[in-house]
Amino acid sequence: MMTGRPSPVGSFVLVVLDSCRWDTFAKAAPESMMSLGPLEKRYSYASWTAPSHYNMLMGLLPHTNPRGVFASDYYRKDFFKYRERLGGRDLSFANLVPGLYLPPFLHDTLGYATTALVSLPVLNSFTPLNRGFDRFVLMERHNDMEAMLDLIHFPPGKPCFYMLNVGETHYPYALPGEPEDMWPRISGVHGVFKHLDDHIAGGELDGGEPGRFFDAPTMEILRKRQVEAVRHVDRVFARLRAMLPEGTWVTVTSDHGELFGEDGLFGHGPVCHEKVFEVPFVEGRI
Repeated sequence: MMTGRPSPVGSFVLVVLDSCRWDTFAKAAPESMMSLGPLEKRYSYASWTAPSHYNMLMGLLPHTNPRGVFASDYYRKDFFKYRERLGGRDLSFANLVPGLYLPPFLHDTLGYATTALVSLPVLNSFTPLNRGFDRFVLMERHNDMEAMLDLIHFPPGKPCFYMLNVGETHYPYALPGEPEDMWPRISGVHGVFKHLDDHIAGGELDGGEPGRFFDAPTMEILRKRQVEAVRHVDRVFARLRAMLPEGTWVTVTSDHGELFGEDGLFGHGPVCHEKVFEVPFVEGRI
């Protein structure tokens, strides 16, 4: 773990709270993360983890919803923002071509040390996401952001890019140390992958009845679990923030939202609902 505070210019840390929906984040009111800058409601480019992270690693962070604007004009302005994020270094859509991928551009062109620390196995190092990274680590547990802090360091004089995929906010919204037999259980695509070659963990729905959907009181419990997960992550983020070199730009957002029973829907993935696309977005320089 880093103990000092060297100050490489233009280090950039992207913290992605997996599955964290906009109003959950706002309800939790995480003080440390919100101290970065104004909290915005933005929209994910995708409704599940892998394609959303791919978009972010293209440099396309969750978007606003501007009216009367051509997409090309929005992208141009969005990429121009990287001049501020990277401490004056130039990044635009034009100089990302033809690769259209941020990690190798930062690594090969701008000399960044690049690291991905991911909680969800769908983002493992064997996927196409792992391009342009010096290190790409699938964490031992899906819900332990604090363990990431031991893997973060900043070499003197060298800018760094870190992408942290944080799993506490993903179903089952479990904090480290919570016994697994206390987790809510559900089968199907919204379960938690324990190993890449396993089927989904859990194996049956809450209560053990195949095919039974979560009822409204259970949905509310799940919503509250995600709120508490955000508050826990904020305490870890405060420790992370104290480790970062002065001048580091930090963006905190989510890859997609989550549904807690709205219109009979739960989770994310093959569903289309505004709540699964609404995500929090806050950023600023340390």
